[in-house]
Amino acid sequence: MMRKDPTWTADQALEASRPQVRREPTLGSLEGIDTPTPAPRRRPWRRSPPASIRRWAWRAAAVVGVLLLAVLVFRQPIADWIWPETRAQALQSAAARALASNRLTAADGSGARELYEAALAIDPDRGEALTGLANVASAALVASVAALRRNDFETAHGHLRLARELSVPAAHADAVADALRRREAAHAGIDQLMARAEAAHLAGRLDGDPQAALPLYRRVLELQPERADALRGREDALTELLDSARAALREGDLDVAARRIALARKYDPGHVDLPDSQARLTEETEALRRRADRDLKWGRLPEATRAYRSLLALSATDEAAVRGLLAVAGAHAARAQRFAADFRFGEAQAELEAARALAPDAAEVRDATRRLARARQSSARLSPGVSSRDRDQRVRSLLADAAAAEARGDLLAPPGESAFDKVRAARALAPDSRAVREAAARLLGAANACFERELRGNSLGRARACLDARSALSDDDAGIAAARRRLAERWLAVGNERLGADELQAAAAALAQARALDRSTPGLAEFDQRMRAATASND
Repeated sequence: MMRKDPTWTADQALEASRPQVRREPTLGSLEGIDTPTPAPRRRPWRRSPPASIRRWAWRAAAVVGVLLLAVLVFRQPIADWIWPETRAQALQSAAARALASNRLTAADGSGARELYEAALAIDPDRGEALTGLANVASAALVASVAALRRNDFETAHGHLRLARELSVPAAHADAVADALRRREAAHAGIDQLMARAEAAHLAGRLDGDPQAALPLYRRVLELQPERADALRGREDALTELLDSARAALREGDLDVAARRIALARKYDPGHVDLPDSQARLTEETEALRRRADRDLKWGRLPEATRAYRSLLALSATDEAAVRGLLAVAGAHAARAQRFAADFRFGEAQAELEAARALAPDAAEVRDATRRLARARQSSARLSPGVSSRDRDQRVRSLLADAAAAEARGDLLAPPGESAFDKVRAARALAPDSRAVREAAARLLGAANACFERELRGNSLGRARACLDARSALSDDDAGIAAARRRLAERWLAVGNERLGADELQAAAAALAQARALDRSTPGLAEFDQRMRAATASND
């Protein structure tokens, strides 16, 4: 590496960086070389070909013409495919023209740098393109010095960056950078910048616009990196910024705290207070995640929604928070089904809208939508044109049928004749009837007993049906959530057993059941990964 001479100047760097002109050998003049002229050949006499041969000749000529036209139209893509060197040479020639016109770089790819790099991508061993890039670097350094002399500092910085990116000698680039910094400092009025920074700092304007304290301190330090008062001012401003971030953490405003910590890191990644502030943010984030999971478990759905959305505001890729919101949507959909079963359509619609806002395409939401529509249809069929006397008689008949179905053990099936369906029909006719409420309470007890019995017997499909009936009859969100978790864990155990027996289809079905019941079941994500790995190995 070249050592930087302390007396090296921008002009010396400019002179040393000028590209060397290379003279190519020439063939010389070809005048005076006699070339013998061949004698003309006489064509022998031939007869005219037959008509069939002439037709074939015309056809052949037409085919040749089409082929020639195709070659003319597609000559460049064909040449690039068959002879990539031709394309590389064309790019190199275009790059040389761009360099000659001082178009060193361009976002649309027409700059000398981009064209030389494209030629190298086609032919990495092309030495002329490497030399061309070195010439672009030298020209960029020359352009930087020229812009410096015009006091066009922004352009000078841009050309200097290009020169460094193309590996111009460090000593040359550093000499130009020093000269640029000195000229900028002389023109910027550093003392005035420093005064404005301190005034903004005292006013509490730390960031938010170019005239705030931190941007001004940064500008001063770009021009004079060792200026002590600017370093102290930036340190104090960042300390205040991180103090406000910790205050936001104490108030539970994690989004504001995260933005302020990120801002401090942008100005000084090595600030002494950053590790502690980041650690506190991480602790509060995990505490918020635990609160969100707890709120979801106990049915506090608005609180869970706010917490999960706060987590996503901190990190849009937080998969656990995404799963949490899906689980909240599922809980809203379950409530909508329960209200629909009670023919409480206003409350059912509100819960359904809350579920749609979180996960409009979730299977639980679609199922709840269908259940609500069916409940509306049932209510419309049962209610119109029924007198009070007839309604009471119909309710008594339905409750008697429900009791008979319960005695037979037909708690949930067959559809339309089960105890559950009979009580639901009675509830549609007389939702405030004491007899209906008592029947629903008795049926809820039977559904709870059914769930526990089927779960003990490992009849998980029937246990799910009993749980659905329980969900439709009960307002105990916490109890329902706990039961869903237990059933999901049992399905997960079945899935692990089937996976161990290499029964992938059965294991996948068990995984789907567990996920539909409770997406936050412990071990669900790990089992999903094992399933993916097993499926991939079998493929």
